[in-house]
Amino acid sequence: MKMSKALGLAVTLTLAPWAMSVASAQNASTKITVVLPNPSAVNNFPLHVAIGEKMFEKEGLDVKVEAVDGSSQVLQAMSAGQAQIGQPGPAPVLAARARGVDVVFIYNHFAKSVFGVVVPEKSAIKSPADLKGAVIGVGTADGAEVGFTRAILTDLKMSEGKDFTFLPVGDGGLAAAAFLRGDIKAYAAAVSDAAIMETRGIDLREITPEQYLSYFGNGYAAMKSFIDQNPQAVEKFGRVLVQATEFGLKPENREKVLQHTKAGNPQEGEDTKLSAALFEQVKDRITPFDKSKGWGYQPPEHWELWHKSAVESGVLKTPLPDLKAAYTNQFVDAWNKGAK
Repeated sequence: MKMSKALGLAVTLTLAPWAMSVASAQNASTKITVVLPNPSAVNNFPLHVAIGEKMFEKEGLDVKVEAVDGSSQVLQAMSAGQAQIGQPGPAPVLAARARGVDVVFIYNHFAKSVFGVVVPEKSAIKSPADLKGAVIGVGTADGAEVGFTRAILTDLKMSEGKDFTFLPVGDGGLAAAAFLRGDIKAYAAAVSDAAIMETRGIDLREITPEQYLSYFGNGYAAMKSFIDQNPQAVEKFGRVLVQATEFGLKPENREKVLQHTKAGNPQEGEDTKLSAALFEQVKDRITPFDKSKGWGYQPPEHWELWHKSAVESGVLKTPLPDLKAAYTNQFVDAWNKGAK
């Protein structure tokens, strides 16, 4: 009996380290570095709500957020293995795939275009067709907003230099001053620009045709190898984003959202009026046209628009052989069911 007990104790002691290591592995959080193309926390409020409300922790995810300068650096970090998930724009993703980078768009964050054509609320201009003969303000001469607006007016058979003129006036506050001086009749604005002008006392009205809002903005992406090897982590990440989005859109949680975004970017949060105005702009841009499809869903027809635009503008020299490989909706149902 003594020998039996001794052997049992020896076996228990021998197995103990193995059992502890298994338990530790089961309890270990999956580490995910998320890299963003700019430091704005309000633009990505669901991500910061999820961190502040410890939603990721509850799913066993250890999420670290880093900001770089633009989509190209986001894609570089992902392809180099320095980040598991990034938030690039759709056109850079298409260009990267043309270079052989196997990156896949997984979550449609900015479901609507981050750009829009705006006019003062009291302006007589009701639609882009009314811009004939007008001077249109833009941030820079070669900014993405220029191509966006030019496409709208070209479809209306209007020619730059003949029927309308672009005037680089700078962003945000500089654009507001251009409106006040009467230098411009309309402005091609990103959501942040519109928010700044609103805080400067200029009430704006958007005249962007709905079909152009289909040129969705930045969303979450990952390398295909990471998706294939970590489907549960991708499912958890997206499910948390959906939960955080729904939390953030409830009016009673507005102040909590702004607290979490301020924690994510204290400098941005110092201007509470601007943060609140930007939050209102972002809420609209992340809300999909068809909510029944669920948060994160990517309409194939919207990808077709981007693909056609990328070819016509020269971003792609030739069409991609398999556009569907650039994005996936495989996790959307699980994300949205898990949030209910």
